[in-house]
Parts: sequence; structure tokens; C-alpha cells
Amino acid sequence: MPQERHLVVIDGRVLWRDSLARNIAADHPGNPIVTFESSAEWRLQREDGAPPSAILLNIADKKIDDPAVEQDITALASEVAPVPVIVLSDRDDLTQIVKALKYGAKGYIPSSVSVDVCIEAISLSLAGGIFVPASSVFAMRHLFETEGAVERPLAGLFTDRQAEVVEALRRGKANKVIAYELNLRESTVKVHVRNIMKKIKAANRTEVAYKIKDLFPDHPPLQEPGATNTKDNGSDNRE
Repeated sequence: MPQERHLVVIDGRVLWRDSLARNIAADHPGNPIVTFESSAEWRLQREDGAPPSAILLNIADKKIDDPAVEQDITALASEVAPVPVIVLSDRDDLTQIVKALKYGAKGYIPSSVSVDVCIEAISLSLAGGIFVPASSVFAMRHLFETEGAVERPLAGLFTDRQAEVVEALRRGKANKVIAYELNLRESTVKVHVRNIMKKIKAANRTEVAYKIKDLFPDHPPLQEPGATNTKDNGSDNRE
């Protein structure tokens, strides 16, 4: 961290922000760290001509698409650019991460990581990189696949069979209908649905459809399964 510039920690919870500041200070002695309860408080006390090295904005358990959170991230990123704004959050699902980066954040650190990882993430952002949780990198592979994968954007996140079930869920089809169209047992469909919900941290079928639409708003639907598929007796080896 640059010696002549300070790191800003913004968190409405006193214990959390003081603890984080002390941990960072212990790892980087001599580097000034200032804490604030809100972005508004930081703006009132910021010093002209002394931009921070980075801003850590802890949104806790709030959702990124909460209008107030979205505005906060967007405004900070615009005001301090090219200084990185790094979001800390209790949530680690892919939709939250993608939206944070869309709003201008240069990193997304979930509270599930260790302090050491948090500090490394800050260092990466200061060096011009963008940090996201490792578990999310694999789910985002579809963004970097070749042309063939662009036609199947769900392939980077789901197995082929799961992708077919996801498409059916997006169309609002019931398990019995999905089982009939994909030549699966209904019990097998239920297993796929549970695994899909687990992968994208969805609480129910409706949330699956919402999250998939949010992640892949413009992708074309998969081709409807043909009538010549072989009957699946429940032993789907592509799970």
C-alpha cells in the first residue's frame, strides 16, 4: 500500500470497521487507515488533494441491487476514479458480484474469506487487478469461453442436463412436463432442480428462473429436446 495515501474503510458497524482496520494495520504498519460510518460522513471529512489509496465499502447483508447500495457504489466509483472501490459483503452469490463490478467496484470480498485473503484482495486492487471469490471464477467461465460456448452460455455453470432443466424452469414448466420432454424420471428431475438451486443459491423454482434471467438476459434458449432421446431410468451419469 502506498505510504503517502490512506485507506478508507466505510462500515456502519463500529466493531466490524475497527476490527478490520486494526487487522489491516497490523499487516501493513505505517500505512494510514481512516474509518467512517457512511459515505456521507467520509465526504464531509475528506481532505482536498489527498485521495485515498482505496475505499473499502462494507454493505453487510444488503443486496447490491438495493437502490441505495447501487447509488452508493456508483457514486463512490465515479468520484474517486481511478482509485479502486472494493465492496465487502455477507453475500457471495454470483449475481451480487457481477452487479457490483457493473456498478464500478474493482473488487468483491465476501465475509466468508479470511483476513489474509481480504488483505491480499486489497493489494490486488491497488495493483490494478480485480478480485472476486475463487468459487465464482468457475461460475463465470462462460464469459471467457470460445465462440462455440457463446451459443451455450449455461455450459460454464451447469452440466448439459442441468442446462436443459434450467431452460424448462425458465419457461415455467412443471416437473412432470420436464420429465416427459427430457425422457427422465420425475424423481431425477427433482434431483436436478435441487442441485441447480444449490449452485446459484436459489430458495425456490421461481428464484431460479429470476436469477438465470438476470445472469443471462440475452442468451437464446436451448433447442427443444427431440423426441428420439433414449429413455432415462434415473441413472443420469452427467450429473
